Amino acid sequence: MEQTRWQDLESDLRARICLEPDSFEVAIGLVPLTGSQAIWIDADTRMHAASTMKVPVLIQLARQVDAGVVSWDDSVVLRNEFSSIVDGSAYQLTIEDDSDSTLYQRIGEVITYHELAERMIVRSSNMATNVLVDVLGAPATQRTARELGADSIEVLRGVEDMKAYRQGLSNTTTARDLAILMRALATGNAASDEATEVMVEILERQEFHDLIPAGLPPGTRVANKTGWITGIVHDAAIVYPPGCPAYVMVVLTRGFVEYGDAARVVAELSSIVYHGLGCSAE
Repeated sequence: MEQTRWQDLESDLRARICLEPDSFEVAIGLVPLTGSQAIWIDADTRMHAASTMKVPVLIQLARQVDAGVVSWDDSVVLRNEFSSIVDGSAYQLTIEDDSDSTLYQRIGEVITYHELAERMIVRSSNMATNVLVDVLGAPATQRTARELGADSIEVLRGVEDMKAYRQGLSNTTTARDLAILMRALATGNAASDEATEVMVEILERQEFHDLIPAGLPPGTRVANKTGWITGIVHDAAIVYPPGCPAYVMVVLTRGFVEYGDAARVVAELSSIVYHGLGCSAE
């Protein structure tokens, strides 16, 4: 019965994706927090990670806290100067290209790692992300993600390193990579119970709700991280429905000209999953 339900759900998801033109790519990873069932639809298609790369950065920070290297309450000086991975040249972030403007008025101040993690996830702050990547190291962050089973994810750098971007040196992921990471995070396999609780609470305070959460009944508990750049719209979520077991859903999209069109598709796919799994609002 359960296997049939998942087979029917996969058919429904594929049917919905087929309504879109072939020029639009949609990849899905869907896994419960417990059990072996899973749905993978073009889940190994590699795409620019956009801000979903902030999930492995969050995990790496949590593991450094567990190791005693830093604590959530330790502080660093907030700055807006970073080094390109191409040649070490300095570059700065611009407030116009950042979804979180709050930190630009605080340059030179000290800020805790917890607040950096919060701004990185909740408002997708590019500045917070780059400060953390400098501290944690992109190679170490990628290594951790791969050790957790996301064996093809690429975390090469922080964000807005345009020299690297022009040379094709970008952070990339697959739906499978992200689903594996989000499941490891949610189940406590990525970090200690205490650090896991902190990470999930931060993800639950996400302020961007127009993708996977938009397809769920109001009030559904969800912890997610979005990511978007031109032609790319992604969401990776842990969903805790009141009517069925929790699950991880990742949707990656590429090729949609309008953000709203991609958001509509992601929300509809989310709704199909919620109802297809027999979940019901209480």
